[in-house]
Amino acid sequence: MGDATQSRRARLRAETTSEIKTIALKHMAAGGPAAISLRAIAREMGMTAGAIYSYFTNRDDLITALTADVYDSLANAFEAAHSAAPQDSPAGQVLAHAHTYRAWAVAHPEEFRLIYGDPVPGYQAPAGGVAQEAERRLCAVLLALVAGVWEHAAPTQQHCEEQWSDFQPSLVALAQESFPDLPPAAVALCLRLWSRMHGLLTLEIYGHLRHQVTDPGKLYETDMHDFNRTLGLTEAATGTRHS
Repeated sequence: MGDATQSRRARLRAETTSEIKTIALKHMAAGGPAAISLRAIAREMGMTAGAIYSYFTNRDDLITALTADVYDSLANAFEAAHSAAPQDSPAGQVLAHAHTYRAWAVAHPEEFRLIYGDPVPGYQAPAGGVAQEAERRLCAVLLALVAGVWEHAAPTQQHCEEQWSDFQPSLVALAQESFPDLPPAAVALCLRLWSRMHGLLTLEIYGHLRHQVTDPGKLYETDMHDFNRTLGLTEAATGTRHS
């Protein structure tokens, strides 16, 4: 009986925690990051302020938990794409990750804005912790993508002059630990690939392409094919068909 009661309490707590997070994202979508307020969420849920503080000690605690969830969600999507991508087609691998990134962002615009939009006013991210670990996991997937295509892309990166000192120690440690054979230029390519996927997508999520193009997805697709060509990951070299 005791175990059943504890299990029910744990389930109810998990459900309430999930509802708090969902409402927080809804408030952020309506009023921006500054709209996230534990007291406002408590009012909407019919809870007392004291009760909601038993779930999150303060607003920053909630934002940290949300951020970790969002990074984990995106990392899960990327990891699934990485597993399903054609291993014999470097161009196909890049496109698979790019498609996944856009699909996730379009389906989760509030979450995208939380981690890539304006900082939440007054929020101080804790050093280390679950959010930073989740971000590290996402970075590891992108490094794995570059590691998989580096043999084909390396000849196009001979002009790069990056040194390990150009990167933050945490990124250097992750790269050298996970892929010790990758040079600094490959880490730079990882960041460039991320920024290339991110650029048009950010314009789309924030509505800046609404009055310019009828199909942002088509523009994004064209740009990613172009990026593959700049890396020498062409259709002829990989057998990949462009849609």
